[in-house]
Amino acid sequence: MSSLPAVSFQQISQILELTDELEISREAVEIPLSPERPGVVRRLANGKIEIVVDADVPFAEWLPTVPQKIQALLSEDGASD
Repeated sequence: MSSLPAVSFQQISQILELTDELEISREAVEIPLSPERPGVVRRLANGKIEIVVDADVPFAEWLPTVPQKIQALLSEDGASD
């Protein structure tokens, strides 16, 4: 299994296209250049959504899971109001 060494500009663009479709401001999103095991979508202390690419799952398989993870995060935020 090959691991992703770094997140490319093209991959970041694809992630931002997804967040655009969810009407999330690009200013509210952080995408680290270093993938992690496992990848994660989480809320940072500064309120931004951090989207960390999974280092081991092929990007084309991982990307379609991101909207659901973001929506779950936003639902959690709404439940805590």
